[in-house]
Amino acid sequence: MKNTITYKVYGRYALFTDPVTKIGGEKCSYHIPTYEALKGITKSIYWKPALIWHIDRVRIMKRIRTEAKNVKPINYGGIYPSAQDPSKKSQTPYNTLSIYTYLADVEYQVQAHFEFNRQRQDLKDDFHDGRHFNIAKRMIEKGGRRDICLGSRECQAYVEPCEFGSGTSHYDQSGELAYGFMFHGFDYPDETGKDELWSRFTQPVMKDGKIDFLKSDDPNLVRKFIREMKPNPPQSSGLDDPTLYEEGIHP
Repeated sequence: MKNTITYKVYGRYALFTDPVTKIGGEKCSYHIPTYEALKGITKSIYWKPALIWHIDRVRIMKRIRTEAKNVKPINYGGIYPSAQDPSKKSQTPYNTLSIYTYLADVEYQVQAHFEFNRQRQDLKDDFHDGRHFNIAKRMIEKGGRRDICLGSRECQAYVEPCEFGSGTSHYDQSGELAYGFMFHGFDYPDETGKDELWSRFTQPVMKDGKIDFLKSDDPNLVRKFIREMKPNPPQSSGLDDPTLYEEGIHP
């Protein structure tokens, strides 16, 4: 089955937010990309409802550096001091002051593969590995179908084809480095077939700059139930709509 792709993604900044710092005004990035962030990048390159992308491994190419920036995010919800008179209250959102800690000058090599979403049997006619594999390769060469972001919308990035393991990494001879308990990804109901949303956590280890990710269904992952959620996937194509026959425009 032809379903494995490799690519290089790089950018000036990255923000793979630690969930602990996501609830407040300050945000701090993990030192390495999360499985879910790389899955989002891969889906931005090429995605169809019939596919589920899995991240196999990532290679850290450049030295890990952080950079703090002063930002003014909008504070939504609640009652705020009036801009004209601080003694009065207003419900108008306003900008607050925060410090975000980004990763600076990042570059990664990623290996990923896709599997067909067996929960979408209405799309079984689209289960053709060769076609999706060739399209995904072309999308990498073109830089992706959608904007590529490294963890956050303001961290724009670029994608290019590459061979995983090629070139020199800053951590080629660094040995083994454990990163402790980290966020891995989400179990969405349209992929699992269960009307529940779960979060996954793992303890990644970097060996000479490479990190092998556990697959999303691996029993060694730690899971936390978030809430009940019913899948609401988009319709397949609309070509089976009976009104198309009535209007005489069906192919």
